[in-house]
Amino acid sequence: MAQKIKLSTIAESLGLSTATISLALRDSPLVAADTREKIKEQARTLGYIYNRRAASLRTSRSGIIGVVVHDVMNPFYGEILKAIESELDRSRHTFILSNHYDSVEKQRTFIETLLQLGGDGVIMSPAIGTPIEDVKLAEQNGMPAILVARTMDGVDLPTYRGDDSYGISLATNHLIGLGHRTIAMIGGTDQTSTGRDRYQGYVNALRKANIEVDPNLRIPGPRSMQGGYEAAVNFLSLPQKPTAAVCWNDLVAIGLMNGIARAGLIVGQDISVTGYDDLEQAAISMPALTTVSNQQADVGRLAARALLDRLAGSHEPDGIHLIRPEMRIRQSTGICRPR
Repeated sequence: MAQKIKLSTIAESLGLSTATISLALRDSPLVAADTREKIKEQARTLGYIYNRRAASLRTSRSGIIGVVVHDVMNPFYGEILKAIESELDRSRHTFILSNHYDSVEKQRTFIETLLQLGGDGVIMSPAIGTPIEDVKLAEQNGMPAILVARTMDGVDLPTYRGDDSYGISLATNHLIGLGHRTIAMIGGTDQTSTGRDRYQGYVNALRKANIEVDPNLRIPGPRSMQGGYEAAVNFLSLPQKPTAAVCWNDLVAIGLMNGIARAGLIVGQDISVTGYDDLEQAAISMPALTTVSNQQADVGRLAARALLDRLAGSHEPDGIHLIRPEMRIRQSTGICRPR
């Protein structure tokens, strides 16, 4: 069997101390940048692999961060994860990802596994029905937790998310400003803070404009493109004949637009549609989707930064940190035309 390469092997080959080699491989500023690069190059040449487990025993840090979200296939979470990864890369942390698909048991198993691996912390968008004890399990075992996208009642942890109520009110007010008075809301669930807040923003905007809130104009449930497409039949069959739809997210909106087009109607002329999140697909959909930017990149960046600060001994204030959404007006909305 080939002999395992040790720090001392690299040190001897370069005429340096093992302490210097160790510091350089951990990107310590105590070693000059050009020396660090020289050491790393020699380590690669010799086939040295950094022993994270041994390092964690010395430093009580593994360099591993857990991230658990509903479903990374949803581009909304993908954009948050991209920002988290970019921020963690700066401090040479590695993250392990899990999708919980709103399974509390799956999420709990991930947190327990992360604790067994000696994870330094966890960033989570909690599954529906997550008990407080599951979050406390991480905190009480020295693994700080940061929440993103969703809040939890009774949990006073740093939580980063867009201001969903305000954001949906922007979309609803935009449609009201175009003359729409019969506006449906499609998608979401009251089981999540996101769903509750977005529906409340819709209700608040209607009431402020003295428009009666008709619960029959709400079609809850859809959160995917397929769900939005399937909801089009129900939407177009509503006896109130809505002229516009506020959708829970961009995926639902794009699916709905496809369903409306299949029925022979023109989105942006016959019916106006707004989305939420401003995903990459929104700007290139047909027609280009009017939507709300939920600032996912800021959510991910700030959450990762808060966790790293906690690991460094600096505490970001607990509680909810709301990021202000912004309206993106495109082609999927237009002046109201009676149906």
